[in-house]
Amino acid sequence: MCSRDPIPIEELAQAIFTVNRHAKTAPEPQHLYAIKKTAIEQLLKEERAEKLGLHFSKNPKLSNQHSTLLVRVGSYYFHVPPERKDFKELNHLGHLNENYRNPQTKMSLAKAKRIIYRYIDWSPPNEKKTSRKTYSSRYYTPSSLGKMQWPPVRSTRR
Repeated sequence: MCSRDPIPIEELAQAIFTVNRHAKTAPEPQHLYAIKKTAIEQLLKEERAEKLGLHFSKNPKLSNQHSTLLVRVGSYYFHVPPERKDFKELNHLGHLNENYRNPQTKMSLAKAKRIIYRYIDWSPPNEKKTSRKTYSSRYYTPSSLGKMQWPPVRSTRR
């Protein structure tokens, strides 16, 4: 992180909240979850965030119950994957309390990503822009309209 321009903890918490909210509905959320996790790990190293305990996951993977780590950043709470040592050091809080909600935030995803990128000192890889992505779907069948001759021409074989 830049030492000359520290980012306030509440602004970082709002940015992480915004990224997390968008990741839950994104078609490809891997990058958003990765920057959220990296930012929270860095905050934990700097002791600007606090590990509170473990919760059972609301959405078990392949019907196997697992736990997530509850972390407080400012006045916001987030879940991240726990490390092995967290199971030994932290209390298990049981099931997630559905009554509690994080404060509402009005921040665009672009602004939230800029804040987190600046905090974790991340820059996008230099990639050449591709021209146009071809549409691919298992259910797409290209139309043959305009490609056929009508009326059909008889072939030369008889």
